[in-house]
Amino acid sequence: MKRFILTGAPGAGKTAVLRQLEREGFSVVEEAATDVIALEQANGVAEPWTDAAFIDRIVDLQRIRQIRAATAPDVVQFHDRSAVCTAALAAFLGYPASEALSHELQRIEREGIFQKRVFFIRTMGFIKPTEARRISFEEARRFEQVHERTYREHGFELVPIAPGGVLDRVAAVRRAL
Repeated sequence: MKRFILTGAPGAGKTAVLRQLEREGFSVVEEAATDVIALEQANGVAEPWTDAAFIDRIVDLQRIRQIRAATAPDVVQFHDRSAVCTAALAAFLGYPASEALSHELQRIEREGIFQKRVFFIRTMGFIKPTEARRISFEEARRFEQVHERTYREHGFELVPIAPGGVLDRVAAVRRAL
């Protein structure tokens, strides 16, 4: 099985690309951070990212989803983000890498969970705020830089997917496979 990470800055259009890949028959493993935010907000925590334990909650859910997906018979899987994204998020938020995050990064490296080529969805040039995405475009651009640097530091090659229509972006991903 080949597991690819599809990532990018918040609001880049990553989810639309993943939904189209899914429509075309590819297996998609969902992102954890947005779901952790939604659950925390449902429990009355307006800004869960202000608590350093937020990072570990993301790591735990990512690991669970990745392990569950490992038994799927798919030839190709796309993972909506990874623990490397979570390391970038921790750095962006000013949190040190927790023990749980460090262990997960070591596990995915040791077990060779993901292909070393990561599809990096480039920003569209704007951002639409949501309850989970309370980041300005300028902050998203800074996060994109942290994200890129973090992936490279962990030995991944970035395959940039340029801004454009969803079908064009999916075609670029398919060509790069």
